[in-house]
Amino acid sequence: MPEVVWFKDLAKDDAAIAGGKGANLGELVRAGLPVPAGFVVTADAYRRALEQTEASAELRNLLADLDVQDTTQLNLAAERAQKRVLEVELPEDLRQSILEAYHTLSEGGATFVAVRSSATMEDSAKASFAGMNRSFLNVYGDDDLLQRIREVWASLYGARAVYYRAEQGMSGDPAIAVVVQRMVDAEKSGVLFTVNPTTERVNEIALDAAFGLGEVVVGGEVTPDHLVVDKVTGKVLEREIGFKDFKLVRGELGESQRIPLSDEEAQQPVLTRDEINGLVQLAVRVEDHYGTPQDLEWAIEGGTVHLVQSRPITTLKGKKPEARVTAGREALVRGLGASPGLAVGRVRILRDLSEADRLQQGDVLVTHMTSPDWVPLMKRASATVTDAGGLTSHAAIVSREMGLPCIVGTHDATERLFDGELVTVDASHGVVLKGRITDGHGPRPAEPEKAIALPDVTATKLYVNLAEPDQARSVAQLPVDGVGLLRAEFMLLDVLDNLHPRAFVAECGDESFVNRLAEGLRTFASAFQPRPIIYRASDFRSNEYRHLEGGEEFEPTEENPMIGYRGAFRYVQEPDLFKLELAAIAKVRDEGFENLHLMIPFVRTLWEAQACMELVAASPLGKMRHFERWVMAEVPSVV
Repeated sequence: MPEVVWFKDLAKDDAAIAGGKGANLGELVRAGLPVPAGFVVTADAYRRALEQTEASAELRNLLADLDVQDTTQLNLAAERAQKRVLEVELPEDLRQSILEAYHTLSEGGATFVAVRSSATMEDSAKASFAGMNRSFLNVYGDDDLLQRIREVWASLYGARAVYYRAEQGMSGDPAIAVVVQRMVDAEKSGVLFTVNPTTERVNEIALDAAFGLGEVVVGGEVTPDHLVVDKVTGKVLEREIGFKDFKLVRGELGESQRIPLSDEEAQQPVLTRDEINGLVQLAVRVEDHYGTPQDLEWAIEGGTVHLVQSRPITTLKGKKPEARVTAGREALVRGLGASPGLAVGRVRILRDLSEADRLQQGDVLVTHMTSPDWVPLMKRASATVTDAGGLTSHAAIVSREMGLPCIVGTHDATERLFDGELVTVDASHGVVLKGRITDGHGPRPAEPEKAIALPDVTATKLYVNLAEPDQARSVAQLPVDGVGLLRAEFMLLDVLDNLHPRAFVAECGDESFVNRLAEGLRTFASAFQPRPIIYRASDFRSNEYRHLEGGEEFEPTEENPMIGYRGAFRYVQEPDLFKLELAAIAKVRDEGFENLHLMIPFVRTLWEAQACMELVAASPLGKMRHFERWVMAEVPSVV
């Protein structure tokens, strides 16, 4: 196969030469899906470039007998290796092939492209390498393109990538392909679900749309238009026009520019009838190809719809739509119901976190937008209502995880609601109403807890997800078989007093950390005993840790924390903090609560799981009988 290959000539089985990402893009193009055009500079091209300049031999010598556990030595070797790769001169015929493909892609001139890593071992059955190799957006011109390709190659020798391969036992020379793909200069963009995630109706498509680049939708920076469309007829069943006060566009030099919109522009519908039809057709094609409901990211440029990303929807649970007990009543505020449910409480309008003490337990939190450091406040609230945001905004995602009603994208809830007034939040239908609604199936005052008799035993075990210690007693009285997922994050926010773990340990000591965490674990273990509790160890992402007090001193800045420094890989890198969690579990089990077990989150590779199990074995838990060890398979390759 040539060293420069177009997407159309690749398929999913070509990962050995095109890398996982390049091969998958080829598969999508072959399926006839509207993926932006591009080509792959293959792994063979990378190998030849290094061999001809003798860089391969130099890199082998540089990394031979390297002690990757010695951070100083590792960083120095990685820096020298990357410098050597950046000095590599591309063979003239390869250089010409790349530029010829680029000029063809550019129709004879230059154009903006994305230059992305596609390592041959990425997303394989043995290793994910998620986030370890570099990618670049808005690359323009011959020289910039060739330089970025070298930088992608050089990222193969970043310290984390070198360490990862060593711990994985990969002793051969690594290889990497490079994806070069035309950038979509989006005029409109957004997200689309091929099944309505709120009602789970399979005949409905739900989509959010905004002007400009899609980062503003995914990041919850504006309130997008929200539509529900019949998948068969294309009829718009619901339409909420969001207030989009700005758009993000690409500047002349490739930089992102924030363009303010007038009130009239901000309230204009994003999509035309034809564009809605095009998105519906795309949704059906993608779902038919994969055979499962999909979550898509899309962009429109010059009237053409482009598929930017597709992933399965994982949150469908077969729930039934809730009855609308608030129908016929005048709404104080309307928005997008992002996390369904009903709640009653006093409005508490907060402009920033300095006002946090004003929010009392059971209040309705009303604010412009939330971020990770707002989570402790959201735990106190009976519901959350925000001015901005869509289905993928922070407030929406966290509220769904916590099981709290949430309405986003109201535009002016902070202006229209009054501090202290009693309201009913009907988040299933996106409305806030005055007073307490108690008729029908609406919220009622809390009743005294009653023991519920367990039903006859069935072959199916029913487990719950929990995070809050104060819910343990009431949930334990339900007819469930235990806790299948006990989330550590919310518990740790209380334990750490909003301090970064390292800042807390420095101030209060290891023993205080262990005792406080053990207290929270004990609450769950005692409530459910003898039913099992599966505790998922802490899985804060680096951006969430940075928001904690003192976090900026300890956390890296990552472009994509979702697949970055977290979970099992973090435990291997920072075993001292992981050992404190293990010690807290052991302390509670020593007290007779042997129903408490451990789950390791975000395991990407076998070596990470093995390394974590070695840490568990070396802890007091290693000698305890009937102690279960689980892994969370969030990345398909671990299966």
